[in-house]
Amino acid sequence: MIMNTMASRVAYGLYRAAGRAAEPALHLLLRWRRLRGLEHPTRWPERFGRPSSPRPLPPAPGGRPCVLWFHAVSLGEGLASIPLIKHCLRHRPDFLVLMTTTTLSAFEVIKDQLPSCVIYQLAPLDSPMAMENFLSYWKPDAVLLMESELWPNLIISAAERGNTVQAVRFQLLHASPSIIHFAAVGDLDVSEKDARKINNLQLQMNNRPIWMAASVHKGEEEVMLWAHDELIKIFPTLLMILVTRHPQDGQKIASELKKQRVNVSLRSRSEVIFPSTSVYVVDTLGELRMLYRVTPIAVIGGSFLPGLAGHNVSEAAAMGCAVLTGPHVGHFSHMLGEMRKSNVLSVSQVAGKIELLETLKLLLGDAKALEDRQKAAKQAFSIMSNGVVGRVWNLVNTIVLEKFDGVAY
Repeated sequence: MIMNTMASRVAYGLYRAAGRAAEPALHLLLRWRRLRGLEHPTRWPERFGRPSSPRPLPPAPGGRPCVLWFHAVSLGEGLASIPLIKHCLRHRPDFLVLMTTTTLSAFEVIKDQLPSCVIYQLAPLDSPMAMENFLSYWKPDAVLLMESELWPNLIISAAERGNTVQAVRFQLLHASPSIIHFAAVGDLDVSEKDARKINNLQLQMNNRPIWMAASVHKGEEEVMLWAHDELIKIFPTLLMILVTRHPQDGQKIASELKKQRVNVSLRSRSEVIFPSTSVYVVDTLGELRMLYRVTPIAVIGGSFLPGLAGHNVSEAAAMGCAVLTGPHVGHFSHMLGEMRKSNVLSVSQVAGKIELLETLKLLLGDAKALEDRQKAAKQAFSIMSNGVVGRVWNLVNTIVLEKFDGVAY
């Protein structure tokens, strides 16, 4: 045990020293990323822990503000935090909530969905200086990490500050790894804006058979387009909705398909879906939930190539899609296992492109099989999401927040 502790300290010391040595290069890297549109054009200094918002004053004279810091890397984890943040604010409106995400795509979508009282910043780099700047300014009382990635400077710097900071992953709260992902879906009501989009798309699709490939990573489009080419030999009016993980990938795919004389429409350009359109490429952010409402079948990407680790399937299930995913799902395997325990038809994990094609043939050609899988997915979501936000809040409340004053808030 002593040797393990010493080894850990040495490893962290080396990591911290490497971080300090790399800080000049990190400045150059972030400036380069900003010029390429990969960082926020004006708020990118937040990545070095430099705040763009004032730190609120205590709620009462002499009081101690309790700052809860929710940190997520990307869009999926960021969305997962919103229901919990809202629940927290309803129960403890005196808390100050600080939210950070790492990616620009997450920032652009989430900034419009958070309650107005939440302070939203871009996450600091996990370098000693950036983390020290951030922690010294915001002084969070609890750090809630919404994913399983390791952030050594964040966790250890917070712990070393000697105050009541707690660095906690939800996996350490004895919660199933899938539980927080089912919290991500939140409110299932359709906004007026989305209702108009859905109606408009349904009119353009005109009752054609449809399937959707969602959150497709670079390289996976080859699998999806191959399957679609095979399927239209059997279902000639079939439309595929191809939603890329990164918008720029969608634009490149659409351009390449047009060169191949494939009838393709691009969403960011408001191109209409004609009866002859074979592929509808969606290169926008924040529209997956709406799109799940217009397709009966959702193939979740990020899972068909080695090195990928899957994506959250709960939103597709919640919207009543027949859900398929590939073999490379990482820690989402826990979620898939729980869903299948609830209903074996709730999600299909295929071994590769051949099995993907065969499953899609079945679902597109057998209305009863499609309906059974749609119902199973929705049922599994309903079972697993029931009261999930309240349960996670109770865990946070009991294990983390009671340390502030000795009793649970």
